[in-house]
Amino acid sequence: MSFSQLPISYCTNVHAGRTVSEVDAGLSDYTVKVRQQSGRPLAAGLWLARPVVSELLDEAGAVERFRDRLNERDLTCYTLNTFPFGDFHSERVKENVYLPDWTTNARREYTVDCAKVLSVLLPDGVEGSMSTLPLGGRMNTPADPANFHRDCFRQLVETAKSLNRLHEETGKFIRLAVEPEPLCEMSSIPDLVIPVFKKLREYAADENALEEVNRYIGLCFDVCHQAVEFEDVVASIDLLVKNEIRINKVHISNAIELQNPETNVDGRQALARFVEPRYLHQTFAQADDGRVLNRIDLEEKDVLRRPAEYSEFDRVPAWRVHFHVPVNAEELGPLRTTRTQLRQALGRVEQLDYQPHLEIETYTWEVLPDGKSVDLVTGLCQEIDATHELLNNTCDANAAADS
Repeated sequence: MSFSQLPISYCTNVHAGRTVSEVDAGLSDYTVKVRQQSGRPLAAGLWLARPVVSELLDEAGAVERFRDRLNERDLTCYTLNTFPFGDFHSERVKENVYLPDWTTNARREYTVDCAKVLSVLLPDGVEGSMSTLPLGGRMNTPADPANFHRDCFRQLVETAKSLNRLHEETGKFIRLAVEPEPLCEMSSIPDLVIPVFKKLREYAADENALEEVNRYIGLCFDVCHQAVEFEDVVASIDLLVKNEIRINKVHISNAIELQNPETNVDGRQALARFVEPRYLHQTFAQADDGRVLNRIDLEEKDVLRRPAEYSEFDRVPAWRVHFHVPVNAEELGPLRTTRTQLRQALGRVEQLDYQPHLEIETYTWEVLPDGKSVDLVTGLCQEIDATHELLNNTCDANAAADS
């Protein structure tokens, strides 16, 4: 078909946003400047934390005034990142980003409130999307492990019903996009996403809500996340199509790859500089026999261990690390990135018979080695230019293959 013709979105979770005034400041200080410097239309993929959403909804007319300020800045918004619930810029986020999980009323109520805000921000005739966490993180202990999926499904079904009511009341159609992530309840497309969606649909059918779930609940395909697990991203998208699981949103994102960790001393030294205390950086290794090994986080003790301490995890062709790096980066010194997988995924997305929303999500600028010395506006502009080039090259390549 083709890519969405909506302006490319970049996710504002890269900026602190604990209050409406902080969100406004981020838009003025960065998003507007990126739009002006890039010379391209731009959408703000807003991250609105729970306190921000409450602030907007608790005061009459606050959402409308916020929308007007967006319009005055010549910005549009059609997608929200509702994954981080609280402070995404605290000293330590790590596994806390998966809380509250989808078993809770708090997660459902926050998501529905975000949809209410988005329904006001959406331009007429444009569908909305909201990415959200993959039910929960496996490193967190759920309140009721035995019934975890059932409790998540109950909340998701109620959310789908709420989105349907919102559509009936406002005319605004907003889809939820569950975002698989390594070492979470939904991660690998073949092994976890497909079976969980099957169970969700069975539960929804029993609740007479299958139509609403199919219409409003789909996936956010974050290319970084699936590449980190050494998935064949094209095959994964094919599998989603086969199982009629709609990709509502694509995160255009890039991960780190360390090739030949057993002998790549320079690469290990470079990777050690990416160890940092704020975000979780799940690390995966693929053995020669195809088995995929993992570590919960990127830790210096693993990266800088001595050869005498090496294990099977070190004696592999490559490591991949859940660390979002700029999408224009093919390499980072002696390190590689998963930009090849990004190209492959976009090539398959362009062939879908519908158009997922497209969003750049490199939220790690502040914790990149030397990232604070980089001019953020310039860096974001380079990502946007590189993304447009990727999309254009993808369209040309697919057209040539079809001719």
